[in-house]
Amino acid sequence: MREASTELLVELDPDSNVTDLLLRQEAANAAHPLYARKGPNGWTDVSAHKFLQDVRALAKGLIAGGLEPGETVVVMSATRYEWTMVDFAIWFAGGVTVPVYETSSPGQVEWILHDAGARHVFAEDRDKVALIAGVLETSALLRDRLVSVVRMDFDGEAPDLASLSAAGTGVTDAELERHRTAAGLADVASLVYTSGTTGRPKGCEITHGNFALVAVNVVAFLPEILKQPHARTLMFLPLAHVLARAVQVACLHAGATLGHVNSAAALLEDLGTFKPTFLLAVPRIFEKVRAGATHKAAMAGRSRIFRAASATAIRYSLEEDRAARGEGTGPGLALRTQHALFDRLVYARLRRMFGGRLGHMVSGASALAPDDAHFFRGAGIPVLEGYGLTETTAPCTANTVTRTRVGSVGIPLPGTTIRVAEDGEVLVKGIGVFKGYHANEAANAEAFVGGFFRTGDLGELDPEGFLTITGRKKDLLVTAGGKNVAPGPLEEKIRTHQLVDHAVVVGDGKPYVAALVSLDPAGLDNWCQENKVSPLTLADAARDPRIRSAIQTAVDHANTLVSKAEAVRSFTILAATLTEESGHLTPSLKLKRAAVVRDFEAEIAGLYRS
Repeated sequence: MREASTELLVELDPDSNVTDLLLRQEAANAAHPLYARKGPNGWTDVSAHKFLQDVRALAKGLIAGGLEPGETVVVMSATRYEWTMVDFAIWFAGGVTVPVYETSSPGQVEWILHDAGARHVFAEDRDKVALIAGVLETSALLRDRLVSVVRMDFDGEAPDLASLSAAGTGVTDAELERHRTAAGLADVASLVYTSGTTGRPKGCEITHGNFALVAVNVVAFLPEILKQPHARTLMFLPLAHVLARAVQVACLHAGATLGHVNSAAALLEDLGTFKPTFLLAVPRIFEKVRAGATHKAAMAGRSRIFRAASATAIRYSLEEDRAARGEGTGPGLALRTQHALFDRLVYARLRRMFGGRLGHMVSGASALAPDDAHFFRGAGIPVLEGYGLTETTAPCTANTVTRTRVGSVGIPLPGTTIRVAEDGEVLVKGIGVFKGYHANEAANAEAFVGGFFRTGDLGELDPEGFLTITGRKKDLLVTAGGKNVAPGPLEEKIRTHQLVDHAVVVGDGKPYVAALVSLDPAGLDNWCQENKVSPLTLADAARDPRIRSAIQTAVDHANTLVSKAEAVRSFTILAATLTEESGHLTPSLKLKRAAVVRDFEAEIAGLYRS
């Protein structure tokens, strides 16, 4: 059993809570732009003073509407400035925020409203209000309990945020302060429901201490990123995801200006105008950006140059890694010269795509392919990979600016201990570990062992404390021959191909390992353009021998990572995409493996017909 810890860097008063972080920022510099809102004429700064004023007004409205300290309030919205304002208003009113993904089905919304016991709901727009109304029509219990549904956008209809604030004018500052200070670090700040890769979502009780202690210690842990002068970032991940909110609280404490983008599709345009200094993203974004740059180069007749530049960036980063391990002196003169040439020809263009000021990117939520990490670092935009779960308030390990090991998820955050059990499971104890599952003692009894949270992930710790995630305990396949196979590394490698959106490795109880492959529609279009092939539908592409040959190449490359007994021997190309809407991905883009195996049972059976 191996263990690694990092000492706590910052402590907080047990009687304080997340709202104190905002009060300190406003007291230190009321004019400082904490947020930026996008409008028709570009970005407009929101000062700490203005944000605090708006939050207090909304909180008073909630109190006037009967919200008591400790009560739950549901928020169902895409990422936007109002989400953040409502979140802090709930905390100032002493409430507990319950995020709901804007893409959730009526059944999921009904379960969360019921399980959380919420009486108040914030809904983003007319459509979300209608969805809530539909849920209430089918549930007398919820209909009788719910007190208010407030819209977060504005089109002249009440109740909305403005009318809620107006309703609170009779609430005194003293009453607001009584509500705001009702919670301490040990009290629940948010019920965050797991994304439900298996089974019904469980409500994770995230405390004020979880959010606040993680925030202040992450800032102390990564000062080069979060405390740099004029630090700025765009948040486009769903704020219903605990990672987005944990980072948002850290940005507040650091004083980093944060802008909101409500979809990844709008991200590239906004990067150019907002010009962030750092960015939080999920691996799929890095894959898409790299694939897009590769396609753009191909269509401009620069494929050869781009391939050479990519290879140079990766070699350059690998040499830096070797030097960090004490196994070399870093890139040699010839490589440095070649790298400098491509920096002018290729890498600078890539950096301009991100606004030109981006110094670091942070990757979380799922595994990042080492090849992508080396490519971006070699191109001058280092990607720091971290690791965590909803139950650990997102980050519990991270690479840092000065301590980075590509392929690992870094070292424990301050105040955190990582232990790898005898069976390889990663266990976590520390400031981010949640209080427990809401009203679910059976799940709590199973989740903890000896004071450590059982993550369900498999991993390895090296002697310097860097953690590498090797798979998911429940995802391990055992072939008919008794071979244990972790599907993750194979899937990640296959997915790096331009044509592949998702790969699902199967073979549990079967004679050999096989895979289902879904195609990336944009990647397919780009491949057709680059190869001068007439456009193909997904169904046509699934049967096309040229496409199959290209995927076979990707599978062959992935098989070099494993032994012959673990290699993918057969695959089928699906004529459908795996999406959140199809029920095969979570809102954070994690694969729902059980759903895929269930829905494509016939295709899997076909892989094993003699």
